[in-house]
Amino acid sequence: MLPVVLVHGSRTSRTMWRRQLEVLQAAGIPAIAPDLPGHGARRDERFGLDTAVGAVHDAVADVGGRALVVGLSLGGYVAIEHRARFPGQCAGLVAASCCTSPTTPLRAGWLTIARWIERWPDSGARLNETLVRGLLDAEAGRDLAAGGFALEVMVDVLQEVERVDVRRSLAVTDSPVRLVNGQWDHFRGQERSMVAAARAGGADARLVVVPRARHLVSLDRPVAFSRAVLEAHAAVAPHDTRPAAGA
Repeated sequence: MLPVVLVHGSRTSRTMWRRQLEVLQAAGIPAIAPDLPGHGARRDERFGLDTAVGAVHDAVADVGGRALVVGLSLGGYVAIEHRARFPGQCAGLVAASCCTSPTTPLRAGWLTIARWIERWPDSGARLNETLVRGLLDAEAGRDLAAGGFALEVMVDVLQEVERVDVRRSLAVTDSPVRLVNGQWDHFRGQERSMVAAARAGGADARLVVVPRARHLVSLDRPVAFSRAVLEAHAAVAPHDTRPAAGA
Protein backbone atom coordinates (compact mmCIF):
# COMPACT_ATOMS: atom_id res chain seq x y z
CA MET A 1 0.00 0.00 0.00
CA LEU A 2 1.36 3.39 -0.98
CA PRO A 3 2.11 5.42 2.19
CA VAL A 4 1.16 9.05 2.83
CA VAL A 5 3.44 11.69 4.34
CA LEU A 6 1.70 14.79 5.75
CA VAL A 7 3.65 18.06 6.08
CA HIS A 8 2.31 20.71 8.47
CA GLY A 9 2.03 24.48 8.15
CA SER A 10 4.09 27.25 9.72
CA ARG A 11 4.08 27.71 13.51
CA THR A 12 2.17 24.42 13.97
CA SER A 13 3.36 20.81 14.14
CA ARG A 14 2.54 17.27 13.09
CA THR A 15 -0.39 17.21 15.55
CA MET A 16 -2.49 19.31 13.17
CA TRP A 17 -2.95 16.14 11.08
CA ARG A 18 -4.56 14.00 13.82
CA ARG A 19 -7.91 13.61 12.09
CA GLN A 20 -6.35 12.85 8.70
CA LEU A 21 -4.07 10.26 10.30
CA GLU A 22 -7.10 8.61 11.88
CA VAL A 23 -8.93 8.51 8.54
CA LEU A 24 -5.92 7.06 6.73
CA GLN A 25 -5.39 4.46 9.44
CA ALA A 26 -9.04 3.42 9.20
CA ALA A 27 -8.59 3.02 5.44
CA GLY A 28 -5.55 0.80 5.95
CA ILE A 29 -3.16 3.35 4.46
CA PRO A 30 0.17 3.78 6.27
CA ALA A 31 0.85 7.44 7.07
CA ILE A 32 3.22 9.60 9.09
CA ALA A 33 3.50 13.31 9.82
CA PRO A 34 6.99 14.62 10.60
CA ASP A 35 7.82 17.85 12.40
CA LEU A 36 9.73 20.39 10.32
CA PRO A 37 12.80 22.13 11.75
CA GLY A 38 11.83 24.95 14.10
CA HIS A 39 8.48 23.32 14.87
CA GLY A 40 7.01 20.77 17.29
CA ALA A 41 9.64 18.43 18.69
CA ARG A 42 12.27 20.27 16.62
CA ARG A 43 11.62 23.77 17.95
CA ASP A 44 15.20 24.02 19.21
CA GLU A 45 16.40 23.94 15.58
CA ARG A 46 16.34 26.83 13.17
CA PHE A 47 14.03 26.57 10.17
CA GLY A 48 15.69 26.27 6.78
CA LEU A 49 14.31 25.24 3.40
CA ASP A 50 17.01 22.64 2.80
CA THR A 51 16.56 21.00 6.19
CA ALA A 52 12.77 21.12 5.81
CA VAL A 53 12.97 19.33 2.47
CA GLY A 54 15.37 16.94 4.16
CA ALA A 55 12.77 16.21 6.84
CA VAL A 56 10.27 15.21 4.15
CA HIS A 57 12.93 13.15 2.36
CA ASP A 58 13.72 11.29 5.58
CA ALA A 59 10.03 10.72 6.36
CA VAL A 60 9.44 9.21 2.91
CA ALA A 61 12.53 7.04 3.33
CA ASP A 62 11.17 5.85 6.68
CA VAL A 63 7.95 4.59 5.06
CA GLY A 64 9.68 2.75 2.23
CA GLY A 65 11.09 5.38 -0.11
CA ARG A 66 8.01 6.42 -2.08
CA ALA A 67 4.79 8.12 -0.96
CA LEU A 68 1.92 10.43 -1.69
CA VAL A 69 3.12 13.67 -0.10
CA VAL A 70 0.50 16.05 1.34
CA GLY A 71 1.43 19.54 2.53
CA LEU A 72 -0.52 22.57 3.73
CA SER A 73 0.62 26.20 3.51
CA LEU A 74 4.33 26.13 4.44
CA GLY A 75 4.12 22.35 4.18
CA GLY A 76 2.73 22.71 0.67
CA TYR A 77 5.67 24.82 -0.48
CA VAL A 78 8.12 22.40 1.13
CA ALA A 79 6.33 19.43 -0.46
CA ILE A 80 6.45 21.10 -3.90
CA GLU A 81 10.19 21.62 -3.51
CA HIS A 82 10.67 18.05 -2.26
CA ARG A 83 8.88 16.70 -5.35
CA ALA A 84 11.18 18.75 -7.59
CA ARG A 85 14.38 17.69 -5.81
CA PHE A 86 13.48 14.05 -5.19
CA PRO A 87 11.04 13.00 -7.92
CA GLY A 88 11.73 9.32 -7.30
CA GLN A 89 10.26 9.65 -3.81
CA CYS A 90 7.04 11.41 -4.79
CA ALA A 91 4.33 9.21 -6.26
CA GLY A 92 1.94 12.13 -6.12
CA LEU A 93 1.48 15.52 -4.47
CA VAL A 94 -1.42 17.15 -2.67
CA ALA A 95 -0.46 20.79 -2.09
CA ALA A 96 -3.00 22.78 -0.10
CA SER A 97 -3.29 26.48 0.67
CA CYS A 98 -0.12 27.47 -1.15
CA CYS A 99 -1.25 28.99 -4.45
CA THR A 100 0.47 32.34 -4.04
CA SER A 101 4.09 32.70 -5.11
CA PRO A 102 6.44 33.22 -2.14
CA THR A 103 7.99 36.09 -4.11
CA THR A 104 4.73 38.08 -4.07
CA PRO A 105 5.23 41.81 -3.39
CA LEU A 106 3.11 41.27 -0.25
CA ARG A 107 5.97 39.27 1.25
CA ALA A 108 7.87 42.40 2.29
CA GLY A 109 4.88 43.55 4.33
CA TRP A 110 4.43 40.11 5.90
CA LEU A 111 8.11 40.09 6.85
CA THR A 112 7.84 43.51 8.50
CA ILE A 113 4.80 42.38 10.50
CA ALA A 114 6.49 39.10 11.50
CA ARG A 115 9.57 40.92 12.79
CA TRP A 116 7.38 43.30 14.77
CA ILE A 117 5.27 40.55 16.36
CA GLU A 118 8.31 38.42 17.23
CA ARG A 119 9.63 41.39 19.26
CA TRP A 120 6.50 41.47 21.45
CA PRO A 121 7.05 40.24 25.04
CA ASP A 122 4.95 37.13 24.35
CA SER A 123 6.06 36.80 20.69
CA GLY A 124 2.40 37.07 19.69
CA ALA A 125 1.11 34.19 21.84
CA ARG A 126 -2.06 36.04 22.89
CA LEU A 127 -2.80 37.11 19.31
CA ASN A 128 -2.25 33.55 18.10
CA GLU A 129 -4.61 32.16 20.76
CA THR A 130 -7.28 34.69 19.79
CA LEU A 131 -7.02 33.77 16.12
CA VAL A 132 -7.17 30.03 16.80
CA ARG A 133 -10.27 30.42 18.99
CA GLY A 134 -11.94 32.71 16.50
CA LEU A 135 -11.28 30.69 13.35
CA LEU A 136 -11.43 27.03 14.40
CA ASP A 137 -13.72 24.78 16.37
CA ALA A 138 -12.56 23.43 19.73
CA GLU A 139 -11.35 20.06 18.41
CA ALA A 140 -9.35 21.65 15.60
CA GLY A 141 -7.88 24.13 18.06
CA ARG A 142 -6.76 21.31 20.34
CA ASP A 143 -5.15 19.44 17.45
CA LEU A 144 -3.34 22.57 16.33
CA ALA A 145 -2.08 23.39 19.81
CA ALA A 146 -1.11 19.89 20.93
CA GLY A 147 2.42 20.11 19.56
CA GLY A 148 2.94 23.70 20.67
CA PHE A 149 3.22 26.83 18.57
CA ALA A 150 6.50 27.98 17.05
CA LEU A 151 5.91 31.69 17.54
CA GLU A 152 9.41 32.85 16.66
CA VAL A 153 9.85 31.06 13.35
CA MET A 154 7.98 33.24 10.85
CA VAL A 155 10.88 35.53 9.90
CA ASP A 156 13.03 32.52 9.02
CA VAL A 157 10.11 30.90 7.19
CA LEU A 158 9.40 33.96 5.05
CA GLN A 159 13.06 34.43 4.22
CA GLU A 160 13.66 30.78 3.32
CA VAL A 161 10.47 30.02 1.41
CA GLU A 162 11.20 32.86 -0.98
CA ARG A 163 13.73 30.47 -2.51
CA VAL A 164 10.94 28.23 -3.83
CA ASP A 165 10.15 28.98 -7.48
CA VAL A 166 6.76 27.29 -7.34
CA ARG A 167 5.95 27.17 -11.06
CA ARG A 168 9.43 25.98 -12.01
CA SER A 169 9.36 23.31 -9.31
CA LEU A 170 5.90 22.09 -10.34
CA ALA A 171 7.06 21.71 -13.94
CA VAL A 172 10.20 19.69 -13.11
CA THR A 173 8.58 16.25 -13.01
CA ASP A 174 5.36 14.50 -13.98
CA SER A 175 3.93 12.84 -10.86
CA PRO A 176 0.23 13.69 -10.33
CA VAL A 177 -0.61 16.95 -8.58
CA ARG A 178 -3.72 18.10 -6.78
CA LEU A 179 -3.90 21.67 -5.55
CA VAL A 180 -6.47 21.91 -2.77
CA ASN A 181 -7.74 25.29 -1.58
CA GLY A 182 -10.48 26.51 0.69
CA GLN A 183 -13.10 28.61 -1.08
CA TRP A 184 -12.26 31.61 1.11
CA ASP A 185 -8.49 31.13 1.25
CA HIS A 186 -6.52 34.33 0.63
CA PHE A 187 -3.70 32.23 -0.90
CA ARG A 188 -5.72 31.16 -3.96
CA GLY A 189 -4.65 33.97 -6.27
CA GLN A 190 -2.40 32.00 -8.63
CA GLU A 191 -3.96 28.56 -8.51
CA ARG A 192 -4.74 28.29 -12.22
CA SER A 193 -1.24 29.27 -13.34
CA MET A 194 0.18 26.71 -10.93
CA VAL A 195 -2.05 23.97 -12.35
CA ALA A 196 -0.85 25.01 -15.80
CA ALA A 197 2.80 24.83 -14.68
CA ALA A 198 2.37 21.29 -13.36
CA ARG A 199 0.64 20.23 -16.59
CA ALA A 200 3.47 21.76 -18.60
CA GLY A 201 5.78 19.25 -16.89
CA GLY A 202 3.52 16.37 -17.96
CA ALA A 203 1.62 15.93 -14.70
CA ASP A 204 -2.02 15.09 -14.32
CA ALA A 205 -2.78 18.27 -12.37
CA ARG A 206 -6.15 19.18 -10.91
CA LEU A 207 -7.61 21.90 -8.72
CA VAL A 208 -9.91 21.04 -5.81
CA VAL A 209 -11.79 23.87 -4.08
CA VAL A 210 -13.39 23.01 -0.74
CA PRO A 211 -16.61 25.01 -0.20
CA ARG A 212 -16.88 27.30 2.83
CA ALA A 213 -13.29 26.60 3.89
CA ARG A 214 -10.55 29.08 4.69
CA HIS A 215 -6.75 28.84 4.72
CA LEU A 216 -6.45 26.01 7.24
CA VAL A 217 -8.65 23.84 5.08
CA SER A 218 -7.68 20.50 6.69
CA LEU A 219 -8.81 21.82 10.08
CA ASP A 220 -11.67 23.98 8.84
CA ARG A 221 -13.31 21.20 6.79
CA PRO A 222 -11.54 17.99 7.90
CA VAL A 223 -14.01 15.58 6.32
CA ALA A 224 -13.87 17.22 2.90
CA PHE A 225 -10.10 17.55 3.05
CA SER A 226 -9.62 13.93 4.13
CA ARG A 227 -11.86 12.89 1.25
CA ALA A 228 -9.65 14.83 -1.17
CA VAL A 229 -6.57 13.06 0.17
CA LEU A 230 -8.24 9.64 -0.11
CA GLU A 231 -9.34 10.41 -3.66
CA ALA A 232 -5.82 11.49 -4.59
CA HIS A 233 -4.44 8.29 -3.07
CA ALA A 234 -7.00 6.13 -4.90
CA ALA A 235 -6.08 7.83 -8.19
CA VAL A 236 -2.32 7.44 -7.70
CA ALA A 237 -1.71 4.20 -5.82
CA PRO A 238 -3.04 1.62 -8.34
CA HIS A 239 -0.99 3.13 -11.16
CA ASP A 240 2.25 3.77 -9.27
CA THR A 241 4.50 1.03 -10.56
CA ARG A 242 7.80 2.92 -10.22
CA PRO A 243 10.10 1.32 -7.63
CA ALA A 244 10.68 3.23 -4.40
CA ALA A 245 13.66 5.54 -4.40
CA GLY A 246 16.73 3.60 -3.44
CA ALA A 247 15.08 0.25 -4.23
